[in-house]
Amino acid sequence: MTEAKSSTRSSRESQAHDKSARRKPWRPVRKLETPPAPPGYVYRWIRESMLGTEDRANVSRRIREGWELVRGTDLPEEWQLPTMDSGRHEGVVFSEGLLLAKIPEETVQERNDYYSGKNREALDSVDNNMFNEAAQSKGYVRYEPLQRETSVTKGGGVSFGKN
Repeated sequence: MTEAKSSTRSSRESQAHDKSARRKPWRPVRKLETPPAPPGYVYRWIRESMLGTEDRANVSRRIREGWELVRGTDLPEEWQLPTMDSGRHEGVVFSEGLLLAKIPEETVQERNDYYSGKNREALDSVDNNMFNEAAQSKGYVRYEPLQRETSVTKGGGVSFGKN
C-alpha cells in the first residue's frame, strides 16, 4: 500500500518574508544620544544634579558662560527625548541628572583660544623659571626653549600612530 501523497506544503522560497523585520544585533544603550545641533551651534550635556542633590552652581556657571538650555519643543519631531516634568527646568531635555544645552560655535572657538593662550603662558613661565634657576647657579647655561606640541580631541575614534 504505497500511495503517493500529494504534498500540501509550499516551498520556503515561495513564502513572502519581510526582510526588513530581521532581528537587529544587540548594542549598548547610548544614554546621552542627541540629535545633530542646529547650524552654528554645539550641544553639550550639563550636570544638573549628582546622587540626587541639585548642583545649581554648575548650571548657573554654564549659563553665564553662554550655554542655553534646550527645550524638548526645540528638537526635531523624529527626536523625542525625555524632558523635566516639573521644577525650575520644566520642559528642558533631561537625562539622569544632565541637562542638554547649546552654545554658538564661535563662542566655543573663543573659549578654546582663551585657554590655549593661558596654556602657552604657563609653559613660557615654566621655561623662564628653569632658565632663571640655571642662571642663578652660575653654572654653564645653554638655554633653548622646549619645543612642545599638544593636541586635544573630543570623542571620535581611537588613533594609533600616523597613517
